[in-house]
This record gives sequence, C-alpha cells and structure tokens, in this order.
Amino acid sequence: MKPLIIGVTGGSGSGKTTFINQLRKRFSRAELCIVSQDDYYLPREEQAMDELGVRNFDLPRSIDKKAFAEDIGRLIAGETVHRQEYTFNNSAVKPKMLAFQPAPVIVVEGIFVFHFKKIRRLLDVKVFLHAKENLKVIRRIKRDQVERNYPIEDVLYRYEHHVLPTFERYIKPYMDEADLVVNNNQKFDWGLEILTGYLRSHLQQYPENRKVEDARSHKGQEQS
Repeated sequence: MKPLIIGVTGGSGSGKTTFINQLRKRFSRAELCIVSQDDYYLPREEQAMDELGVRNFDLPRSIDKKAFAEDIGRLIAGETVHRQEYTFNNSAVKPKMLAFQPAPVIVVEGIFVFHFKKIRRLLDVKVFLHAKENLKVIRRIKRDQVERNYPIEDVLYRYEHHVLPTFERYIKPYMDEADLVVNNNQKFDWGLEILTGYLRSHLQQYPENRKVEDARSHKGQEQS
C-alpha cells in the first residue's frame, strides 16, 4: 500500500517545528517518518547574496530540491534514506547522520513544500500553520539567537529583507490550497488533534496496526 504523504508548511516562526515534534511523539517510527526541508540546504558558498552581500537562505534556490524530491520518492518506494543533518552553519554543533525509514505515513515539512511542484504533486494532505506577523518575528528572534547563535541585528535584517518577502511570494499564496489551516497565534492543540485522529484512522488500514489497537482495547477492557 502506498504511504500517505502529509505536507506541512507555514512561514518562519509559525510553529512548524514544535507542531511536528508534538506529532512525532504521538506515533512510533514504524508508523510515521518525518523529512525536513532544512536538511536539504545547499552549502553556504552556493547561497545567493543580496545587494548588501548578505547570503539569502530564504529562497527556493537555497534548497537542493532535486535531492529532496528524490529522497521522498525513495521513501515511497520503501527504501531507507540517509542524509547528513544540516546545522545552520553553527560551528558549535556537530552534524549527525540521519536515517529516514519508510513508514505508512510520511510527513514532509518545510517552507517550500507546496511551492516545489514535484513535491506538491506527491502530497495527499496539505497542512498550513499560520500566525500573526508580530508573533512570528518574536519566535524567530528567540530561535535564531538561542538555537543558532545569530546576532539580533542579523536576525532582524534577514526577517525584513529575506523572510517576509519570501513568505508573501512563495508561501502565503498556497494557503488557500491547504486541506487544514492551523492558526497558531496562541496554541495549535485542536489542529494537532484533528491531524492525529486522521492519521490514526488511516493507520488502521494496516494489519499490524489493527493488531496493536486490538491489544490496547483488550487490555483496557480487562482493567475496567
């Protein structure tokens, strides 16, 4: 049976990473595989520069979209994919070798997953996380300063000149195509519950998952 492909996108700071991490906790690796666009950034020296000579990592050309699409195709075909983790040029972090295992549900996450045509055609369900612009700026500052060791001036410059224009041109226009829009101004609990319920229902089509669920139900009846 072909795996179900879920695409998750949204602007920088919309909460995609937190949403994905919460989703990951609800399923085993045998049930769900998550592939992030972030691990497909081209090397720093290949990134385009703006008029002030600042490298712009927020353009579609920043991503090795060919390798990204090919690896998703390999997972769909039942192959294991290995990829070196991208550490956002943080020299304090040693990159790990990641292994993506095929699973009944494959979640593809990133700001351009709706924009890249070859990847968009593979998606069975499209999820769009949305948040107010001021909240996204605050979240971006906290993330880039703490996790990626970027100076505040750099974070603000990139948001104004790179992040925001990219959102308006390459991300926001696809919101109307989403099957599920999750507003994350305060919390995304309901959106997470809706997607979780849908995925659990889908996984019941697989015999091994029906056995696990039957065992859980039987155990619950014994305890009651």
